[in-house]
Amino acid sequence: MNSVFKYTIPVEDCFSLDLPKGAKILTVQEQHGEPQLWALVNKNKPNEKRNFRLAGTGHPIKESPETMDYIGTFQLAGGGFIGHVFEIK
Repeated sequence: MNSVFKYTIPVEDCFSLDLPKGAKILTVQEQHGEPQLWALVNKNKPNEKRNFRLAGTGHPIKESPETMDYIGTFQLAGGGFIGHVFEIK
């Protein structure tokens, strides 16, 4: 059975999350001052490591656009930091 689950995003340039195989990422947003990712998952499936890139507005991104899928954007500190999340293919 599928459910929506929430995962905290670390504020780091590159990070990984263990998500159930086939998880569909829905959105990223700030909640209670922390960036979060919501995904539609089947918790009965085994986890797989998924890799992500977080870039602030204006920060350099070394990765090629063809190697990443855009997930979403969130704001922290009342708009003092805008983060853009990409999944590395």
